[in-house]
Amino acid sequence: MQDDPIPKITFPNGIEVPSLGQGTWNMGERASEAEREIASLKAGIELGMTLIDTAEMYGEGDSERIVGRAIKDRRDGLFIVTKVYPWNASRRGTIEACERSLSRLGVDQIDLYLLHWRGEHPLADTVEAFEDLKDAGKIGAWGVSNFDIGDMEELLTVPGGRLVAANQVLYNLARRGIEYDLLPWCQKHDIPVMAYSPIEQGRILHNPELIRIAKANQATPAQVALAFLLERDGVIAIPKTSNAERAAENRDCVSLDISDEDWAALDAAFPPPTRKSALEML
Repeated sequence: MQDDPIPKITFPNGIEVPSLGQGTWNMGERASEAEREIASLKAGIELGMTLIDTAEMYGEGDSERIVGRAIKDRRDGLFIVTKVYPWNASRRGTIEACERSLSRLGVDQIDLYLLHWRGEHPLADTVEAFEDLKDAGKIGAWGVSNFDIGDMEELLTVPGGRLVAANQVLYNLARRGIEYDLLPWCQKHDIPVMAYSPIEQGRILHNPELIRIAKANQATPAQVALAFLLERDGVIAIPKTSNAERAAENRDCVSLDISDEDWAALDAAFPPPTRKSALEML
């Protein structure tokens, strides 16, 4: 099944990335799991899932260290994403946090650096720091995470704010609120959306209708849930797994050819939004 290429998403700076990457939330929290986590990330890279997402928050830096070990001696062709805590996101604090992340990752440049969520520091200060880091070659691009449509509109009014390259938010079959306004807005402005927790940390996989549709397509429920996201323009899914075999299973979701009838059944089981709701977070 892995003959089908992973679709690409183009960032505003022209860089192409796979629409199916790898998440690392909860990695690095148990030393006994480190080798499995590294092996899973390496397996995913070999399968073309070369976008890896992490954050200084995950394991208080230990997730970044796991990523650093997984990508050691093979930086070319990878797209590394990490995030700064909001309380570190002052102009000076952002730069200092970035330097720490670079050290933990063992790289000279972070491809995409995100503000993890909004905090007390002015957006203008964070954006200025991001642009300074770009000018210094420390990051390739910057973006945000957990920004609702009002936050995004405000960001565009900040000097340099229109250079935002991505917005990472909670999005999966059970969390479709962004489809009402935020996703169309990002699509209109050519800002890719990164979908974290794309299988709701496994909680949606026991849904009877999802199971039925998966069986009908000789797939797993997780593969169908990921295929749902890859059907959306400008969306990047970043499932996390510490199992190399599961990484291969995730990769195979790109080969599914799900019928219109099955998509309609999924809409009935997981209804799209009919009104504005607050942005959900985990």
